[in-house]
Amino acid sequence: MQENKKKIGPGTYLYPMPTTIVGANVNEKPNFLAIAYCGIVQHAPPLIAIGLGKMHYTNSGIKKNRTFSVNIPSEDLLELTDYVGIKSGKLVDKSKLFKVFYGELKTAPMIEETPLNLECKLVETLNFSGNAEIFIGQIIQTYAQKQILSQGLPEIQKLKPILFSMHDNNYFKVGEHLAKAWNIGLKYKNK
Repeated sequence: MQENKKKIGPGTYLYPMPTTIVGANVNEKPNFLAIAYCGIVQHAPPLIAIGLGKMHYTNSGIKKNRTFSVNIPSEDLLELTDYVGIKSGKLVDKSKLFKVFYGELKTAPMIEETPLNLECKLVETLNFSGNAEIFIGQIIQTYAQKQILSQGLPEIQKLKPILFSMHDNNYFKVGEHLAKAWNIGLKYKNK
């Protein structure tokens, strides 16, 4: 082992993690939950995975309707985003916290105030021996506020997403642009 490396044990140290708000109809009402265990699985068709503890109130709505949304909050929604992650829908009615809209699937509640929304159809649920359920959804449609678009695509600097650091429980924001992907590597010369 390298001298400058130290074993710190197995952990979910994939940084940064996205801060998202998952939406699902539960008992005929929109419910929202902040999560960071979320990631793209595949490009075409577009698939996304969300990992939720089995105890979460939102899970039953995802299973019943077979739909959910992944809403990307911006920095200005930090306090409310944290709140929907702290308070359970079992105890607090979160249906009136946001302006809610529905898209093509009709049962995946999305948040108007978030700059980006992914409307998802459930394609698979994975259960592990631990306490997590992984929901794989196909992104059926994406909705974006016009002001975050550049050449028809979401621009990360305009989106101002919230980044999460799990093991020290902190939020961060996006930094500066480094380089163009699939381009900067062309300059590499093996030495």
